[in-house]
Amino acid sequence: MSTVNPRRWWALVVLAAAQFMVIMDTSIIGVALPEMQRDLDFSQGDLQWVFNAYVVAFGGLLLLGGRLSDLLGARRVFVSGWVVLTAGSVVAAAATTAWVEIAGRAVQGVGGALIAPASMTLLMMLFGHDPKELGKALALYGAAAPAGGTAGVFLGGVFTEWASWPWVFIIYIPIGIATLAATGLLPAVAGNRGSVDLLGAVAVTGGLALAVFATVRAPEVGWGDTQTVLGLLGAAVLLAGFLLIQKTVRTPLMPLGIWRVPGLGISNVGMTLMGAAWIPMWYFLNLYLQQVLGFGAFASGAALLPMTGLLMIFMTLITARLLGRFGPKPLIVGGLFVLAAGLVWLSAAEPTGTFAVDVLPASLVAATGMSLAYIPLMMSAMSGAPQEQAGLASGIVNTTYQVGSALGLAALTALATSKGADRTGDPAALTNGFSAAFLGAAAVAAVGGLLTAAFMRGRSGAAPQEPAAAPSESARA
Repeated sequence: MSTVNPRRWWALVVLAAAQFMVIMDTSIIGVALPEMQRDLDFSQGDLQWVFNAYVVAFGGLLLLGGRLSDLLGARRVFVSGWVVLTAGSVVAAAATTAWVEIAGRAVQGVGGALIAPASMTLLMMLFGHDPKELGKALALYGAAAPAGGTAGVFLGGVFTEWASWPWVFIIYIPIGIATLAATGLLPAVAGNRGSVDLLGAVAVTGGLALAVFATVRAPEVGWGDTQTVLGLLGAAVLLAGFLLIQKTVRTPLMPLGIWRVPGLGISNVGMTLMGAAWIPMWYFLNLYLQQVLGFGAFASGAALLPMTGLLMIFMTLITARLLGRFGPKPLIVGGLFVLAAGLVWLSAAEPTGTFAVDVLPASLVAATGMSLAYIPLMMSAMSGAPQEQAGLASGIVNTTYQVGSALGLAALTALATSKGADRTGDPAALTNGFSAAFLGAAAVAAVGGLLTAAFMRGRSGAAPQEPAAAPSESARA
């Protein structure tokens, strides 16, 4: 007979903090990039890999992280991920050359790819016994992701303005040690028998890396350039090879049968498009604040705090209640359209605008849309998966969000550049480029809303199944 873990809410604090830190790691370095470029002698073209090395490793290895979580046990993989992330932070903070910095960021991404799916698996184990508690737990856990992304921009400004760029990595060292000390609060659950599909992991990671590399480089070399075309073709070949491998190996990294789980496919489409709209929004909003309105690094980060506060309030107090009353589909569709409306509003920003008029109200509308859609998308993707595939489902949904974020940012950067966003010092041209990016992101979010409305089944989308029973007390020991 299963029993309820009496320390589950304390364990949730550890898991939410881990989610917060993993997502913050994708955004905290943004404000520090100019200083890193000067100190480490990055070329303009290579500087982007301080961000992309993390995203590619994180997004490309999330499936492997989910599989390892199922095979080795979620707590063991969670602990291993924090060891790797902390080690990568040490390397990144101590780097004196560009290639060492990129290597450190990639190692951080590997750690994040282990932590994220293991965290979700542990959350389902802790709260799967009660749908109401699961909804509250997912609300708190879900709020940690966008809050971490926004807080990263703010803290990056703090460290850059009053300390130095290595501090954006040093901060992870004491946090990693503290998290490892608190992992005793997490349930210890035995893994399952099986092997690891390393060939599939190489194929999917290589394919995603090539796709991101080609998309990021395209604005510089041209979309029709041989380098771009060959990169995208190579990515397509590797990803097709990955699917073929999954059909032929005995223990695939991603058993294709998991896509029969109700709601998983359309939920991942929605998550991809939401990431492709949300991450470019805060990226270009930060540039608008600094390069057009003249905000400093700290002031720019502080200006994004109202969005963080609204996200936390909505996800913890409102979205979970609405989810119980209306089900996932109305919230996902409505949230994506509200996000699109906020982005359209942001696109009307003026070169001589102000924070109070051109940024604050529109950013709060966009954050409301994100708050409504994120948790229902996550729950819809996860709720139908059997417990033994919870780590895999989590790895898939986290992968789609990260890949959507990377590709969306790359594509919208190309759009913004073509409209004048590369003309630093010209507020009118910059605003025109940023407005084009906001409109592009709005279109992406709106397409996500339309697809969800058309293909998510029924009032409740995937019609979540009864959560799997919690592990027995003997399994927790």
